[in-house]
Amino acid sequence: MSTRRAVVLGGTGGIGSAVARHLLDQSGRGGDDWQVDAVARRGGPAADTLTATGATFVAGDRRDTSVLRDLLRPGADLLVDTVGTSRDDALQLRPFLDDVGSTVFVSSKAVYVDDRGRHANSVDRPVFGGAVTELQPTVTAGDGDPTSRDGYGAAKVAAEQVLLDHGAPVTVLRPSKVHGPGAGRPREWFVVRRALDGRERILLADHGRGVDHTTAASGIASLVHLVADAPDRRILNVADETAPSVLEIVRTLARLVDHRFDEVLLDQDAPAFVGTTPWSSPSPFVLDTSAARALGWEPPQYAEAVRPAVDWLLETAHAVPAGGDVPWAGDPFWDRMFDYGPEDAALALLSLGRD
Repeated sequence: MSTRRAVVLGGTGGIGSAVARHLLDQSGRGGDDWQVDAVARRGGPAADTLTATGATFVAGDRRDTSVLRDLLRPGADLLVDTVGTSRDDALQLRPFLDDVGSTVFVSSKAVYVDDRGRHANSVDRPVFGGAVTELQPTVTAGDGDPTSRDGYGAAKVAAEQVLLDHGAPVTVLRPSKVHGPGAGRPREWFVVRRALDGRERILLADHGRGVDHTTAASGIASLVHLVADAPDRRILNVADETAPSVLEIVRTLARLVDHRFDEVLLDQDAPAFVGTTPWSSPSPFVLDTSAARALGWEPPQYAEAVRPAVDWLLETAHAVPAGGDVPWAGDPFWDRMFDYGPEDAALALLSLGRD
């Protein structure tokens, strides 16, 4: 048995911390021990938790070349970049790729386009004829603002190309709707907060039939571990075993928080301003994970894999002091999602329509 070293950039985030925990948990279980360096700009509870489980926390900016040099020039068995978004980010890693046994770059399903050039962040959502494979066309690589709707996918493609063209063993992972403890945008909060607020009804557009594939951070972690032992140049979709519908997600989360909603399943005649969820999609967006499975990877079931995220959300919410709010509350993504006035007005209108 030998000790292997992993460097995880963005090591305290939802994906990075899952990777670190998985490697440390697997150490000594019939395989190698792992030394994990978790890199992030600042410490905090997530860093403290990782340190307590055996990781080394490294305070540093992933975009500081001197930090990368200190970490990677001595060599590493595994490099996982969970925060790189652009061509420049990838170019910073290129000088060190030959010093790494296996590199993993976390990209996104947002790179894929349909036959009309629509992608996940388009105003008009993409329409695919079935599950999307890694051979599906992508947006054109670009160097625009990676935080913008059109710039994000293009920047990710540019980073992918820089890393894959180098020739070193780089695995690009393309997840969808990631969930797990520590996620920067925990979509499950949409349901959990409603339960905590005592909402008795939940409105779901299109009868809750929308499908937008979910990906457990724990599933990403187990796939990272697998490709660490089988380095190669490749692109792999990564997602949960099945793609649950909005209604299935809501029921799963409600059950985990021991809450029961009166589900109001809206049709096309319902007000357009209510019923949308973080997983709503006018057409299914499902990832084909056959390529990852062919390597021996076993994707998790959403209903089980999402449990740790729900526990973390409840723990975080209960720890908020009076007058405070959860750490992610400032994200514009949540604007108006908990404005219950329009929902109550829509319920009143729907009730009048039935009279």
